[in-house]
Amino acid sequence: MQHQKRIRDYGIQIGRFETGQHNAITDVEGVRVGHVTLSEGNMQTGVTAILPHPGNLFKEKLIASSHVINGFGKTMGAIQMQELGVIETPIVLTNTLSIGTAADAVIQYTMEHNPEIGRTTGTVNPVIGECNDMLLNDVRAQYVTKEHVLQAIHKASTAIEEGSVGAGTGMLCYSLKGGIGTSSRQFQLSHGKYTLGALVLSNFGILSDLMINGRMIGQELKETLLQSWEEKDKGSIMIIIATDLPVSDRQLNRIIKRSVAGLSRTGSIITHGSGEIAIGFSTAVTIPHTKPAECLTIPVIHEEDLDTAFRAVGEAVEEAVLNSLVTAAHVKGRDGNERPAFKDLLDQFHIEL
Repeated sequence: MQHQKRIRDYGIQIGRFETGQHNAITDVEGVRVGHVTLSEGNMQTGVTAILPHPGNLFKEKLIASSHVINGFGKTMGAIQMQELGVIETPIVLTNTLSIGTAADAVIQYTMEHNPEIGRTTGTVNPVIGECNDMLLNDVRAQYVTKEHVLQAIHKASTAIEEGSVGAGTGMLCYSLKGGIGTSSRQFQLSHGKYTLGALVLSNFGILSDLMINGRMIGQELKETLLQSWEEKDKGSIMIIIATDLPVSDRQLNRIIKRSVAGLSRTGSIITHGSGEIAIGFSTAVTIPHTKPAECLTIPVIHEEDLDTAFRAVGEAVEEAVLNSLVTAAHVKGRDGNERPAFKDLLDQFHIEL
C-alpha cells in the first residue's frame, strides 16, 4: 500500500479475522480506487473515486444499500439507491461544496458510456459523498473541477494510497490530521470464502475520545501534549463497504449498519454536528439494466450467516479509521491553519502504542 506505515506496523492488531492480501477495499475482486489530490496553500482538498467493478456499471448494476448513522451530511444519490437496492455509477467522495461538480462529472462519465440515457432509457443516479474540509481548505473557492473527478475515475486501480490524499487531503480525525483509510477481512462460511472491505473518509471526533484497542491514547495526548486545544466535533465520516458475499439489499443494509460498531470502538460518540453515512455494495451478482425475458436468480446467504459479516464489517471499519489517522501527513492550509499528524506526535514524544 504505497509503502506507508499503517496501524499494524505499530504492532496493533484489530479483531479476529484475517485480512485480504492488501488489507484494503480492493481485496474485493474488481473494486478499484483513484485519487486526485489538490494541495497548495489554501487549496487542500481533492477527489476519491471508488469503482465497484471494471465493467459498465450502468448496464450491469450491483446490489447496494445505504445507511444513515447520523444525518448531518449532504450525500447525493442515496435515496434512489436505498429504494431500488442497486448502484449504477462510481462512488465519488469530495468536499461538501463540490458535490454538485462531482455529480455533473459522474453524469457526464456515465452518459459518455451509455448514449441511450435520456433517449431510449431513463436517467442516471450519481452517488456522491462528502465531508467538510473548511478548516484546512478554502471550501468556498470550490477548487474541484469536473476534470479532477474524471481523472480520479480514470486513475482508479487496486493500489490505494491512504491519509492526506484525494478527498482526505484537508480532513481531520480526532482533532489530528485524518483522511482516507482502508482495511479488509476474509472469512470462511460453509459455502465459500468471502472478502469484505472498508474505505473511510474520516473527518470527525475530538482528541480526548480517541481509543486504540481500548487504550485511551487520545486522552493521554490531550493531557500531556495538547492541553490548550479547544475540542469541537463538527466533522463527518463517509464509510464505503464492498463485499463479494451474496446478499440481498436488505441483508446488505443490515451489514453496513454494523459499521457503527467499528466506528465506536475508535472512540466516536457520533455527535450532533457529525454526519456518519455508510454505503455498501456486493459484487456477487450483476443486475442487468435491460429487462431479461426470464426472472432473475439472485443467490443470498442464510440469515444465520450474517453474524460473521457483522463482525467483519466492524473490524474492517475500525482498522480503516485508524489507518486514516496513522498514515495522514501534517498539512498547513487555509489562513495558516494546521493540524499535526498522529505519527509525528508518536515519533516526537517517543510514544509506544
